[in-house]
Amino acid sequence: MSNYRLLWLGVACVAVHFTGCSKAPQNPAAATANVQVSRPIAKRLSEWDEFTGRLAPVASVEVRARVSGYIESTHFKEGSQVKKDDLLFVIDPRRYNAELARAEAEQARARASLELAISEAERAVKLVETRSISMEESVAKAKSRQGAEAALKAAQAAEDAARLEVDFTRVTAPISGRISRKLVTEGNLITGGPSGATPLTSIVQLDPIYCYFDVDERSALKYRSLARQGKRTSALYQAIDGQMGLADEEGFPHPGKIDYVDNEISATTGSIKARGTFPNPDHLMSPGFFARVRIPGSGDYDALLIRDTAVGSDQGRPFVFVVGADGIATRRSIVLGQMEEGLRIVREGLKPDERVVVNGMISVRHGAAVKAEEVPMKPAEVVTAGTP
Repeated sequence: MSNYRLLWLGVACVAVHFTGCSKAPQNPAAATANVQVSRPIAKRLSEWDEFTGRLAPVASVEVRARVSGYIESTHFKEGSQVKKDDLLFVIDPRRYNAELARAEAEQARARASLELAISEAERAVKLVETRSISMEESVAKAKSRQGAEAALKAAQAAEDAARLEVDFTRVTAPISGRISRKLVTEGNLITGGPSGATPLTSIVQLDPIYCYFDVDERSALKYRSLARQGKRTSALYQAIDGQMGLADEEGFPHPGKIDYVDNEISATTGSIKARGTFPNPDHLMSPGFFARVRIPGSGDYDALLIRDTAVGSDQGRPFVFVVGADGIATRRSIVLGQMEEGLRIVREGLKPDERVVVNGMISVRHGAAVKAEEVPMKPAEVVTAGTP
């Protein structure tokens, strides 16, 4: 019996020992999280919607000859910049020069015939007064004069047409831009005229340059609703600001204007085509390039900007921790927008003077005290090394 008593006594002592340990006071400082907090940046801005587009020339011309003949010479470097009225091709002009000479001779003959008809008509008028000729003969002389005048005009028109054809043997650039390769080389016979003419080369204008892109139906309805509410101008009525960037560029470094919206939604794609015009003074952008375009997606509004690292998510619902003057962290649900200058837009849920936990968020609990160090609000990528 004594052994059993000793065993129970030992168990009781152990139980008392552990009970005393569980009731030992804990150090409250050990549970206080060290965090960094920042105040949101208040900024008035508008959000942007992004689309994918393709560049196209403002003007494009397929160069063709207006007269037929053999290509005598070419006067441009393939792929170079040309100016309007620069000489591109020369067509053998000898046949057209001969036709011009014949037309000039015909005009000279018609002019001489007219001078003779004028002289005879004036003489006939005087002879009628002296009754030397009949009235019918005088009228005939006057009609001959009118016929000679008409013949001279026809000869002048023929000379002008022949002179034009001589001019057309020199094919010049109709616009300024970048020229393509020559499709016909010297010595080849080409066909000219208003139809069936042989293509010689092409020219595209590069400055400015167009960017066409498709806007989905939902976005188009949103923009029209904002225009009705007076919050945003619609490109349907006047040009709006736009920005564009190429595939190898960061951001959208090319400002321009969205100046055209098509008149109907495509039944096939459910989108409407829009166009932006962008300066291209260095001619680095070429037709056919893909481009990223962004346009204002909302009216101007007052927004708050915070770091993305300050935002947590609970089943897809974003939240932040706000630290009050008493050092207590409070969980706050927020409504987010897009990125702006490396920071995240907060639409709802924050005030400009509130302090948001930007570092150390994982150790913060709702309603718990924290030790907060206030730092400026900066994008995460520009925070100096060593900052938690």
